[in-house]
Amino acid sequence: MNHRRNLGATLRDAGRPLLVPYVTGGITGDWTGLLLAYQDAGADAIEVGLPFSDPMLDGPTIQEASDRALSRGATVDSILADLADTPLRVPVVVMTYANIMLRAGTAALAAARVSGVIVPDLPLDESAGLEAEAAAAGLDLVLLAAPATPDDRLREIGARTRGFLYAISVMDTTGERTGLAASAATLAARAKAVTDLPVLIGFGVSTPEQAAEAGRAGDGVVIASALMRRVLDGATAGALGADVAAFRSALDLGVSPGTPHAEVPGHRG
Repeated sequence: MNHRRNLGATLRDAGRPLLVPYVTGGITGDWTGLLLAYQDAGADAIEVGLPFSDPMLDGPTIQEASDRALSRGATVDSILADLADTPLRVPVVVMTYANIMLRAGTAALAAARVSGVIVPDLPLDESAGLEAEAAAAGLDLVLLAAPATPDDRLREIGARTRGFLYAISVMDTTGERTGLAASAATLAARAKAVTDLPVLIGFGVSTPEQAAEAGRAGDGVVIASALMRRVLDGATAGALGADVAAFRSALDLGVSPGTPHAEVPGHRG
């Protein structure tokens, strides 16, 4: 059985650049095998997406992953049941949308031993209720900041986020990219100035080299679309584990741009 881990303490005490790979819940019949592969490959936490029919912040890859999971009959209840039955040593953070969160509630996530939740379409000004509900359930509500976030808003996000601060690298939807946006490092520096929690960079981190660059700028990375593209193309849990291990190695080594590094097998950006 999965035993809930404290997200903030786990990430704070990791002592290395943080790696949080993503999977869309229910994307395959044996999707929990991906969780175990990620864990064994060196993930510090795992982000699980609850598929939604209108994922406004997600690009084509995650949209396709959500559509596939929904077409397979995946539901919030089935995904949370799978999570509760999967023996994980690392924290799980659920990424979902406000509509689903309002229906599912924090109690259901806590019962599945989820450690944190990300709700990207919930405005900061309207998040106090969920923030209190999550805290009462023992969940960390992770807040996001973007390159265009003004300084006063960023200070508030830094003060209120729990677990980590999610730094969106670009003003765009999720998706694979050929290079890490310059705005990622700038935002990470601004974010690190307003919080003592880890600052993780996501949205478009697509190769081990990009992950190493982001790890030098912030405290770690979230890898989503690059991994889900591999699943959509038929990659096995073993292959995904090797992909995550390549990201882990690059982060730990701090590979500089232009330095030879392990590529994600089959990845073309």
